[in-house]
Amino acid sequence: MLGPCGDDRPRRIRRGAALTLFLAGVLAAGAATGTWDDAGDAAESVAHGRPAGDTAVDRPAVERAARAAAQAAGDGKSGAQAAADVVSRSGDRWSAVYTAGEFEDFQAQLDGTYVGVGLWVREQGGGRITVSRVRPDGPAARSGIAVGDRLDAVDGRPARGRPVTDVVARLRGDGPEGSGAPGTSVRLDLGRGARHWSVTLRRTRLHTRNVTVDRPYGADGPTRIKITAFAKGTGAAVRRAVRAADRRGGLLLDLRGNTGGLVTEAVATASVFLDGGLVATYDVDGSQRALYAERAGDTRIPLVVLVDGGTMSAAELLSGALQDRGRAVVVGSPTFGKGSVQMPSELPDGSVAELTVGHYRTPAGRTVDGAGITPDLLVEDHAEKRARTVLSGLGTGA
Repeated sequence: MLGPCGDDRPRRIRRGAALTLFLAGVLAAGAATGTWDDAGDAAESVAHGRPAGDTAVDRPAVERAARAAAQAAGDGKSGAQAAADVVSRSGDRWSAVYTAGEFEDFQAQLDGTYVGVGLWVREQGGGRITVSRVRPDGPAARSGIAVGDRLDAVDGRPARGRPVTDVVARLRGDGPEGSGAPGTSVRLDLGRGARHWSVTLRRTRLHTRNVTVDRPYGADGPTRIKITAFAKGTGAAVRRAVRAADRRGGLLLDLRGNTGGLVTEAVATASVFLDGGLVATYDVDGSQRALYAERAGDTRIPLVVLVDGGTMSAAELLSGALQDRGRAVVVGSPTFGKGSVQMPSELPDGSVAELTVGHYRTPAGRTVDGAGITPDLLVEDHAEKRARTVLSGLGTGA
């Protein structure tokens, strides 16, 4: 899943230093961090901009990856691939290696822009890669690709059993200079039930719109705030939406399918609804840290949070915090269960190794990784309808 929007200059990170804290999910070609979008997922979540050295990383693992990358580069081979081979043997499903270009794309995505086809993918049982989200106005949507479709191959290379990061890199077109530029093409082999087909899409520059606000149930109904990912500015956008909302109808905060993003933005969103206090704790190499909300949030407007199996990483951090603090009723199905913390370190050839260094917990001490968030009201079908019923019983928030 990035550099400043509109800035194509390479952004270097300090070699060997951990500069960003990730609660990573999986992003895929076409979009971005739990589910990968072609902007770069997995990186699903991040406490962006932490000072270098604030968090320790697994130095031996970094050093092994660095040695492999340096040796491969010296032999005229791919340093990123050599480092990825080392990392893949660690048994950590969330660790990954990015080329310098991939990591820059990921950072740019979190800043709100990316080149792709508007497609998010995730790994399912048996190593299958499936579509988890489709951008409505992107090339993938215009070709008829839908959520749940299987992605069997990218440019003739099988996707099944491959790391999601590899599949995402192919979707983005990482490779020779210019291969992933706007206007370049990518061929996808897809499946839906017994149907199999192929389609060629052209990559384009897309701008993320991670917060949408509407009132689908009329003037007397709730305001719905949908957050698809926690990119830069998400917390401020939610705060503006809450200030403008009609308090009488309450709020539906829709985190279904949210692939994660910047941890700082998840905390900023929690601050909209809390008057300070704990949002989450996390451990890094045995050292305990804490994330706190800012004071003076709106603690009165009725709030229901919608979640599902596609709610990941930073979105789980937020929903767990609002649930534990008694600020919201959580409705839907159990969330994904991505609660590990990654830190990226630059390798000698410019590639970036993102390694797991710890896990986060909700304010009540619940572990999210592998467990997810269990809603207060479990609903598989018609979750939004049930959420509205719950919200109607929470008062007016006057």
